[in-house]
Amino acid sequence: MANTVIEVNSLCRRFRKHTALDQVSLRIEQGTVLGLVGENGAGKTTLIKHMLGLFKAQCGTVRVFGLDPVLHPKEVLSRIGYLSEDRDMPEWMTIQQYMTYTQAFYPTWDTTYADSLISQFALDTAQKIKHLSRGQRAKTGLLMALAYKPDLLLFDEPSSGLDPVVRRDMLGAIVRNIAEEGRTVVLSSHLLDEVERVADTICMIHQGQVILSDPMEQIRSSFHKFTLILDAPDRARPALPGLMICEGGPVEWSMICKQDIDSIKQAAKDMHARIVDLASPTLDDVFVANVKGQSLTTRGQESGVSAQSLKP
Repeated sequence: MANTVIEVNSLCRRFRKHTALDQVSLRIEQGTVLGLVGENGAGKTTLIKHMLGLFKAQCGTVRVFGLDPVLHPKEVLSRIGYLSEDRDMPEWMTIQQYMTYTQAFYPTWDTTYADSLISQFALDTAQKIKHLSRGQRAKTGLLMALAYKPDLLLFDEPSSGLDPVVRRDMLGAIVRNIAEEGRTVVLSSHLLDEVERVADTICMIHQGQVILSDPMEQIRSSFHKFTLILDAPDRARPALPGLMICEGGPVEWSMICKQDIDSIKQAAKDMHARIVDLASPTLDDVFVANVKGQSLTTRGQESGVSAQSLKP
């Protein structure tokens, strides 16, 4: 437990009749880059606000560095760097003035590191914040979040609306370098392709519930995307083990299964079918498969899907 940075147990949050978080449990170890993914409104921002101590748990518990962030805000927040898509900054200040102001709150501010980030991001510190482009604002916000080298970084949709070059600078080199130094990153985004490039662990949230929480390598090895070709037309959905998505027919079916590939191949052989175009699905494919796979379980055993195959 000494290396656990964030531990969330059975966390619930309701806003009037809307359930934002429903029995969410999550553990994040030191040095992890966790991708927190889900559609807009899934509950990602609400979860991060609990980590920051901005919301008090209605049920369940939240611990950051072993402490309740609501009861111990100073001890927790002094070790967190936070960046969201809002990037609220003092418009009248220059970047240099904003740096001087921020530095006063953090004794661990690393001037040399800050200078290297300024160079890397090609920022003019004499420029006023109100004159910065959207990309420059994002980089300035990231500079302020990184320069005091916090132990934990919380990114909530930090690259929303930014061009691919800026996103690459922010999420590629920076996030990976931080993790290699032993610090921990939580990257929340609905842009699954960019999360897939930098995260080593994935937590998927759908309608306030965790539907998958696994290391990225495990996800890549346990999900399989392929085309199943039958010897004869059949409009009934083929019952393969771990089936999560099945589209097409009656001869060619596009599928995603969560099962070991040998079991899938044997099941295909038993039904006199063959598998072609076998590949690892993208993270976007996996998310859709988990969401659609949940609906498949409500259709009964004719789909060939068991509840066990859908468990995170």
